[in-house]
Amino acid sequence: MDKAGKAESLEVLGGIFEASGSVVVARYTGLTVAEMTKFRNSLRQQGASAKVVKNRLAKIALGGKGGDEAANMFVDQTIIAYSPDPVAAAKCASDFAKENDKLVIIGGFMEDKVLDSSGIEALAKLPSLDQLRGKLIGLIQAPATKVAGVIQAPASQLARVMSAYAAKDAA
Repeated sequence: MDKAGKAESLEVLGGIFEASGSVVVARYTGLTVAEMTKFRNSLRQQGASAKVVKNRLAKIALGGKGGDEAANMFVDQTIIAYSPDPVAAAKCASDFAKENDKLVIIGGFMEDKVLDSSGIEALAKLPSLDQLRGKLIGLIQAPATKVAGVIQAPASQLARVMSAYAAKDAA
C-alpha cells in the first residue's frame, strides 16, 4: 500500500472510530469467503458494516483513544463491525460468533469507553435503538388513550342515566 492509500485508510478508519455508536473488534482467522459474506449481509440488514483492517493503521487511527488496552486488540487478522446504533453491530457480531466459532470477539469501543468481550456480549443483549423508540412511543400513547377513555366515561354514564329516566317517565 502506497503512502496516499495509507493516508486515505487512516482517514476512513478515523471517521469510523469517531462517528460510530459502537465498534466491535474480532478475529476472523479461518472464515471462508461464504461465511464472511454471510456475516457482512447480516450486518447490512441491521444497518451496520464490517471492515477488515490493517492493525498498524488501526492503532494509528485510534490516536491514543483507549490507551494500550485498545491498541492491544489489534493483533492477527482483525475485522471491525460498526454502526451508528450502539447495539446493532454488537448484536450481529455476537449472534454470528455463536453460530460460527471461527469469529472470535475480542472487544470493542463505545464512544470513549473500551469494552472487553463480556462488555460486547452485555451490549448485544440490550434492545436496539428502534426497539427502544417503539417502546417509548407506546408508553407515551398509552396514557393519552387512557385519559380519553376516562374523560369519555362520565359523559356516556350521564347519557345512560338520562336515557333511563326518560324511559321511566315514558312508562
